[in-house]
Amino acid sequence: MALKIYWTKRADKKFDQILDYLLVEWGESVAKAFTRKVYDFLDILSEFPEIGTIENKEKGIRGFTIIKQVNLFYRISGDKVILLNFFDNRQHPKKKRF
Repeated sequence: MALKIYWTKRADKKFDQILDYLLVEWGESVAKAFTRKVYDFLDILSEFPEIGTIENKEKGIRGFTIIKQVNLFYRISGDKVILLNFFDNRQHPKKKRF
């Protein structure tokens, strides 16, 4: 049974920021390719929610590298997957927020 995907405000905002950056710096084709990768991964994630590595065991937070520059952090809660944040790996690791 596929789980439902829910976006937090932080994940939605960060996704939009990454898309804006890609559009300005790399163009529409790269932004579309990134969007496609994210949504293809979300389809897989809804079927196999434990695909990501455990990032914070106490909080049940998992992470997955979408592309080498961007990780997605999420949590499984009952019959849903909650997207917590997209993290640009080029930032300082202390800026990671779940």
